[in-house]
Amino acid sequence: MRVGADSGGTFTDIVDPSGRILKVPSTPEDPGEAVRAGLAQLGIDRPGFLSHGTTVATNALLEGTVARVALVTNSGFADVIEIARQDRPSLYDPWVDRPPPLVSRTDRIEVEGRIGPDGHEITPVVGVEGIEVDPAVDAVAVVLLHSDLNPAHEELIATGLRRRGWDVTASHEVSPEFREYERTVTTVLNAALRPVCSSYLKGLRAMAEEVAVMTSGGALVEADRASQVPASLLLSGPAAGARAAAVVAAACGYPDALSFDMGGTSTDVCLISGGAPKMAAQQVVAGYPVRLPALDIHTVGAGGGSIAGLDPGGALVVGPRSAGAVPGPVCYGRGGTVPTVTDANLLTGRIPLGSAFSGLGTLDERAAADAMRAAGVDPGGVLRVVNTTMVQALRRVSVARGSIRRRWRWWPSAGRDRCTAVRWPTNWVWPR
Repeated sequence: MRVGADSGGTFTDIVDPSGRILKVPSTPEDPGEAVRAGLAQLGIDRPGFLSHGTTVATNALLEGTVARVALVTNSGFADVIEIARQDRPSLYDPWVDRPPPLVSRTDRIEVEGRIGPDGHEITPVVGVEGIEVDPAVDAVAVVLLHSDLNPAHEELIATGLRRRGWDVTASHEVSPEFREYERTVTTVLNAALRPVCSSYLKGLRAMAEEVAVMTSGGALVEADRASQVPASLLLSGPAAGARAAAVVAAACGYPDALSFDMGGTSTDVCLISGGAPKMAAQQVVAGYPVRLPALDIHTVGAGGGSIAGLDPGGALVVGPRSAGAVPGPVCYGRGGTVPTVTDANLLTGRIPLGSAFSGLGTLDERAAADAMRAAGVDPGGVLRVVNTTMVQALRRVSVARGSIRRRWRWWPSAGRDRCTAVRWPTNWVWPR
């Protein structure tokens, strides 16, 4: 028996071979618990194959709940992760903030030793046994210059730290490619996500005879491999959605399409061309470059559980913080106190009053309305803001990249006495 499971920030979905779909609340403390609960409710004991997609890594990065990491790098290069590329995220916005460095300055450790740009050793690495890591750190990332050509120094340091009990991620094991900043960020992200993802991924192995996890590139890998390189799962759930959308769109006669996948914590969009999602050698997630193969998916922190509120200037903002599965939106009745997009959908009638969600019972309209009033936000305004964010995401993967060119054409309207100017992609094919 083959079973599919997708762990999201708010709900976990299970589908069996007959097409039955079950939605259960996610369990952030152990995402695998929701999968076990879903299988039990469907009466499935131990399937032969479990295909798993997850947004746990994505949500952890978006919400800033990753582990604390120490970075070991060459002397004089500890600030590469903070200097970055020195480009401005928004050219004409003087108030825009860069994403914070993934490693604080006090957790960056410099070591002597150097590999040259040709891969040959210039200076031997010294003081490996003297590397001191703060005991409060959860994992260690080792990134040395030109280790993509010669990983000898990284291997030496990683071996010494592992011998002392540290969970170590070395850059040559994750992203052995040039460009120091991107390789550093990818390695640090992997180290920061491993404590968050590895234990629950390893726990999935007991649920089925064979467990495969979807990667950001839309491929399936064994659970053990996925637990070692969780940075490759940052777009796992979105990649599964984009792959499915491409198949459905092609089956309906639309090989060129846009996929739109809105979850509880984020919304993911992807350009589909020729019946397949576009690929990318590098992705940017939450402002951080991830140098691993991935589908060309753009993710924004706007989902059903995205929190709405007023910023210090009194402007309405929605996301990227999310109420998640616990406590979840106020209307779920699980202890939530801040209004979310789901609460706004309920109050505006997009979710019919009296609706009951799986595992939650009837949604509480009064509690949602009270939370909106307390926060000083309007449900309609919340939806307009979050919809604008999603439209911008769709434009970013299509029109902004020139993938869909638009031009004006005239087309007869319903009335015979006038015509209406409409716009559509130049590759649009009108039905005969």
